[in-house]
Amino acid sequence: MPFVAATRAVGAAGLFTLSVLRASKPTADFWRELVREIYKVGARSLPIIAVGGAFVGLSVTLLGYRALDTYGASNQISALVGLGLYRELAPVLTALLFIGRAGSSIAAELGLMRATDQITALGLMAIDPVAKVVAPRFWAAVLCMPLLVGFFCSLGISASYFEAVHVIGIDAGTFWQVLKDAVDFRHDFLVAFEKAAVFGGVSALVASYVGYHAEPTIEGTSVATTRAVVNASLLVLMFNFVLSALLFRS
Repeated sequence: MPFVAATRAVGAAGLFTLSVLRASKPTADFWRELVREIYKVGARSLPIIAVGGAFVGLSVTLLGYRALDTYGASNQISALVGLGLYRELAPVLTALLFIGRAGSSIAAELGLMRATDQITALGLMAIDPVAKVVAPRFWAAVLCMPLLVGFFCSLGISASYFEAVHVIGIDAGTFWQVLKDAVDFRHDFLVAFEKAAVFGGVSALVASYVGYHAEPTIEGTSVATTRAVVNASLLVLMFNFVLSALLFRS
């Protein structure tokens, strides 16, 4: 039955999450793997995050100006951009870009390790494969996602400033003052990074779980990669709604 299968899958994912947390021990090998994964999933994701953030900022500025100018409130464009980025767009879009770039890579790597019996070999050598290949990827995603969201926001606001001030003609002082007055440090700025950490953990766990339990074939690796991207993206959207309802009070 579909309901029983779904319940079983949720339970297995929960047990996998507990095993990842239990295997996260601060050993020298763990720190080496963590640094390596931070570079792979974090630093290598910067170009796509930069391009995405800049064009999202430009798009929101253009559309927001057209809407606000109708009511004579075009000088409030920075408030719209800032709140839109911090509250919803930056965490969600960064997570989706991260899933497409790094999540798919995590699922493919683990699926290939399963197909070539590398995970089995680790177990035969009395090395916990979850601690060796999953835990560093999980914590790297949790640590990198808030930084990527901050980078996304900085590029988005910078691009918005350029278009609003140098193209549309809004006063630069007004742009920054309105942004400062609109964005609250606790309810907007910090919440964006809290959501980012959750999305990073969810993305890495889904990608790792699907790749780790992939069929030990090349086709199984391909299916696992696709499934990881789809499932992680849907979970990020669902978690975003739940977190927005719980965290945002204004």
